[in-house]
Amino acid sequence: MRIDAHQHFWSLARGDYGWLTPALGAIHRDFGPADLAPLLAQHGIDRTILVQAAPTQAETAFLLDIAAKTPFVAGVVGWADFDAPDIVERIAALADDPLLVGLRPMVQDIADDNWLARPELAPAFEAMAAHHLVFDALLKPRHFAPMLAVLERHPDLACVIDHGAKPDLVTGDLAAWREGMTALAAYPPLFCKLSGLVTEAGSDWTLETLRPVVEHLLAVFGPDRLIFGSDWPVVTLRASYAQWFATAEILLAGLSRAQRTAVFGGNAAKLYLSQRGRQ
Repeated sequence: MRIDAHQHFWSLARGDYGWLTPALGAIHRDFGPADLAPLLAQHGIDRTILVQAAPTQAETAFLLDIAAKTPFVAGVVGWADFDAPDIVERIAALADDPLLVGLRPMVQDIADDNWLARPELAPAFEAMAAHHLVFDALLKPRHFAPMLAVLERHPDLACVIDHGAKPDLVTGDLAAWREGMTALAAYPPLFCKLSGLVTEAGSDWTLETLRPVVEHLLAVFGPDRLIFGSDWPVVTLRASYAQWFATAEILLAGLSRAQRTAVFGGNAAKLYLSQRGRQ
């Protein structure tokens, strides 16, 4: 089964996408299953993981409703308020829906860079582990130390880093990113998504812009812990779905067929679907 493990849908009228402004041009419109289905068919992709794009529980309900009506959506990564006093009960209620496979606080947008390391978040992480939900970590390099604290405190928590932790591909200054990702990859429960890189690279990106990042991710995580995602429709700010998919295939061409199969679906199924007893 081939899986796109990171895609979004949104409806502007819902009004809770603070980041999604008219300045973003072509993606400042509604996107739904009918827009994505032809792209999946074109690339032989069977299922997707639908990921939140707004920090509200209302959007999680919106996405779960879409997933229930859309056969190609295998699971939803939603949102919950980790700071809420009743977060354990909230996570339990959300986990009642078998289509919920993970949660993603929008860490990159939180003012406190050390937020992840706060001990007060322990009940949320413990509840996620108890309900076999994946923590999608929307990080930037400034969050590496707090993320390490999460991994050390919660060894039973299934985690994945989104978008390779958004390396600085515009300047190409990757030294601190390499060091941080190497440290994070030392924790076996942690996966990493091969997604979102062209958006970080800028409009003049090439294969060679991305190659050092992909090579390092392969070196430290290995093909058994890397997961392909399109980040559609955000990816279309820099590349078409077809361009990103072809680029990923070229960058992973040195892997064996079995390893490519893992990156393009098997690892996502293992992380998201097996966690919830759906494989």
